[in-house]
Amino acid sequence: MISLENAVVARLESFGERFEILVDPNLAARVRQGENINIEDVVAALNVFGNASRGTRASDESLEKVFHTTDFATVAKKIIEKGEIHLTAEQRRQMIEEKRRKVITFIARNAVNPQTGHPHPPHRIEMAMEEARVNIDPFKSVDELVKETVKALRPLLPIRFEELRLAIKIPGDHAARAYGDIAAASTMEKDEWLKDGSWVCVVRIPAGIQGDFYDLVNKLSKGEGLVKILNQVY
Repeated sequence: MISLENAVVARLESFGERFEILVDPNLAARVRQGENINIEDVVAALNVFGNASRGTRASDESLEKVFHTTDFATVAKKIIEKGEIHLTAEQRRQMIEEKRRKVITFIARNAVNPQTGHPHPPHRIEMAMEEARVNIDPFKSVDELVKETVKALRPLLPIRFEELRLAIKIPGDHAARAYGDIAAASTMEKDEWLKDGSWVCVVRIPAGIQGDFYDLVNKLSKGEGLVKILNQVY
């Protein structure tokens, strides 16, 4: 459980009843986004309140009426998923800023300007988001926010998501060390070790990180690796 100092109220009102629990706002947001987190790690107390500030507990009768159970974990999860989570102004500002950064980074790494084939710089994306007055809901997932943001940006920025399929060959002297880092930085489709000890593979990467990925291959192979673009994937 979390400390009371770090907790905020999650509230659900239904059928004339009010239910409140004390939660960590960041963990509660992750629960709302579908992550499988132990509810006991999210809350500050294993109680469902009618009024948390007064310490008044909800009755078993009211829990049965609305949730058809008195099991705390089941009830708490429904309150988090369906209710309102009351953040302080500073908590909301921090969560919104964190989500905004994640959205900008995702778009910059995974989308390109179809007119040039190059990614949009993060600053340009951020300026367009301000112009489009994009609203960041701190309790929505990054995937949801990216979809909403891209829809809002399209009238302002030419934008397209695409991946590149690359063929890579790393000489034997560097292959073993390069394998893990290249696999972590890409989606591996297939790979093979050749008789001379070199390693070849076909990977997919977001088009927006092409330059960084080439730098990674050069670093891992001491400039001896080969990279060839096979095709673009839209």
